[in-house]
Amino acid sequence: MNIASVIVDVPALGTDREFDYLVPDKWIGMIEPGMRVAVPFGPRTIQGFVTGIKDSSDFSKLKEVKELLDLTPVLNKELLELGGWLAEETLSFKISAFHAMLPAAMKAKYEKSIRRVNGEDNPFLDDLFNGNNEISWKDAENKDLLPALHTEIKNGNAEVIYYVKNRARKKTINMYQSEMAKEELNSLLESLRPSAEKQKQIIEFFILHPSEKFSAKQLIEKTGSSQSTINTLIKKGVLSVSREEIYRDPYEHKHFNPTTPLPLTVEQKAAITPILNTIDSGDYKTFLLYGVTGSGKTEIYLQSIQNVLDKGKEAIVLVPEIALTPQMVDRFKSRFGDDVAVLHSALSTGERYDEWRKVQRKEAKVVVGARSAIFAPFENLGIIIIDEEHETSYKQEEAPRYHARDVAIQRAKHYNCPVILGSATPSLESFARAKKEVYHLLTLSKRMNNQALPAVSIVDMREEMRGGNRSMFSRELFEKLEDRLAKKEQTILFLNRRGHSSFMMCRDCGYVMQCPHCDISLTYHRYSNQMKCHYCGFDTGVPEVCPECTSNHIRYFGTGTQKVEEELNKILPEARIVRMDVDTTGRKGAHEKLLDHFKSGNADILLGTQMIAKGLDFPNITLVGVLSADTMLHLPDFRAGEKTFQLLTQVSGRAGRHELLGEVVIQTYTPEHYSVEYAGIQDYDRFYRQEMMMRKIGSYPPFFYLTMVTVSHEDLIKTISTTEKITKYIQSRISNEAILLGPVASPIPRINDRYRYQCLIKYKQEPELKLTLKKVMEHYQQQFVKEGLAISIDVNPYMMM
Repeated sequence: MNIASVIVDVPALGTDREFDYLVPDKWIGMIEPGMRVAVPFGPRTIQGFVTGIKDSSDFSKLKEVKELLDLTPVLNKELLELGGWLAEETLSFKISAFHAMLPAAMKAKYEKSIRRVNGEDNPFLDDLFNGNNEISWKDAENKDLLPALHTEIKNGNAEVIYYVKNRARKKTINMYQSEMAKEELNSLLESLRPSAEKQKQIIEFFILHPSEKFSAKQLIEKTGSSQSTINTLIKKGVLSVSREEIYRDPYEHKHFNPTTPLPLTVEQKAAITPILNTIDSGDYKTFLLYGVTGSGKTEIYLQSIQNVLDKGKEAIVLVPEIALTPQMVDRFKSRFGDDVAVLHSALSTGERYDEWRKVQRKEAKVVVGARSAIFAPFENLGIIIIDEEHETSYKQEEAPRYHARDVAIQRAKHYNCPVILGSATPSLESFARAKKEVYHLLTLSKRMNNQALPAVSIVDMREEMRGGNRSMFSRELFEKLEDRLAKKEQTILFLNRRGHSSFMMCRDCGYVMQCPHCDISLTYHRYSNQMKCHYCGFDTGVPEVCPECTSNHIRYFGTGTQKVEEELNKILPEARIVRMDVDTTGRKGAHEKLLDHFKSGNADILLGTQMIAKGLDFPNITLVGVLSADTMLHLPDFRAGEKTFQLLTQVSGRAGRHELLGEVVIQTYTPEHYSVEYAGIQDYDRFYRQEMMMRKIGSYPPFFYLTMVTVSHEDLIKTISTTEKITKYIQSRISNEAILLGPVASPIPRINDRYRYQCLIKYKQEPELKLTLKKVMEHYQQQFVKEGLAISIDVNPYMMM
């Protein structure tokens, strides 16, 4: 078995296959599928993933593997198979699928070391590591120690550590231990003068813990001593100090109060029973847990996970990035403690790598994370939970364009375990599958404490305008805000737009300031006094006169969070306001600090964008105001009505979740739209029936599948002609039952100086479509590199812009 099949790190059609390489004699028996290797490829040496080991090849002259990058696989057998499935399903490259499964630290340039795990006396290990705890990979390679170290890793005496160059470095701290035996410490204790009280405390501590190591922080906390006392004992030869690597724990400064399972309501018991039965029988099944906001879905997740852990298995919990609040993490950490690893984008590269490493080394049994946490390297999965399953952020918008729900189901089938999809507003596709009994429907129709759902009032802003109120606040919302301030109760104000205003326009000539690189208007940000593009990042200063006609009559139209905050300060100067949007939560830890500030009662109003619509559960919130329910309703997206209904229902659910009753005020210019009307009465079933009727008429999911082909290039003519050719070719290869729309310019026709055209295919059964699209990619692959042409294929797209 001296030949390795390798997927090389060149994301292109011509290289999207296995290449065979000879395994040097010194690594025979060491290289396993799932390891990364460095291999010669043309004139370069590049990284690749070993997908198999065999003893023969169809090719006679094979190059050798140059370098072994891992001593243990970073992708297990199941993840390797999943990568192949993912590439096929999403029409992406296998190398892209493998990269999607690993933390950034594993994809970047890195340095490697091998570290001792076993601290016991071992002359062989002492010799191998030259008396140190760690040896660099290069040193081990130069001294020909890798075969011996490979054996020690298999025996559990050593491990490979990856350090990322310039991005994440190992974190080390001083660790202190006693240099003296217990008897010597006792003798020293008796000889110390009475005034050396702090030294005595440390010595007494080490008499109880003679062979253990402690950080300075631990010693000071446990003994009440100080760093200077520790230093004195080092000088006396009582203690020794060593530098040791520790995990970067993003939650090390946070205390989690342990929680115990709550008694379940009758509805909760009825919902959890089939889940527990499926766990006990070791079967695959997908459950749709449809429960109103505040109905106790999280407690069902927690108790289901406990059942899985009791069987020695593992759990993955996915939460939308935007809802992965400290409060949500707290619920899982408080119940399962150090068994929980957290994976999301707010962590540093080093923190994410360390959390992933905990999972790989079987030190964590529960992963709570955003979309990519679905690839957590567990090998004995017992349950996968997707909270807020309707969230579009579970679909990745760059290759591989996967949906976490599909990956979850694929993994669950492999491990014969249940998937729970939870939501108060399930996606139409999921609810339709539950109606057809593809998924098993579980319903929670009441809030846990039998608290009533908040009373919702829908305000027609057209009537407000006719009545002379030109403010962004209706009379009703303003009165309720005043009432909450008087009662010292809290309010959430929701607006789905950050910045100060949506665009700037000249009232004389009608000029709208646009991004020079994208066909989209710039957004005004008052605090930085800049016009910004939210698509490519371009920013520029604010003009004093119209750039087109030099008029002074420039006005800012629309409403952003900054502008709302300004207006609130004018009309309610006594109100204490916390604003949460991308601009105020950009810094690490800012999100948590702002929420803690609000939770502790230091603010009256929490004003924010989508990030405040989910996952918040504060007892003193009794009013939710939605300033503009129409923001998404008129976008060129067939899911616009569904997204509006979901968002309004979710944000309304933040009010009155505890003893105090809640109220919701929804301001809209289209109160007659069924999405707004049914969200107002929180009637998902009626919304579902109405929206399904609209989808059927329009031939959209769940009645039809969709695939979007988008072509982009710097030259408009090239973009249009290529899209026309592709559309004609696809039309000639699909059945008459399929519907092909386009080619047309994308809703945002230019982003970052690249023109964008697209065609949309609607179909029920098209077995030849994947092959057709692969042939399109093959035909144009030369132009990708030479001419800068880009073609993206999105199966079941969620981003229609």
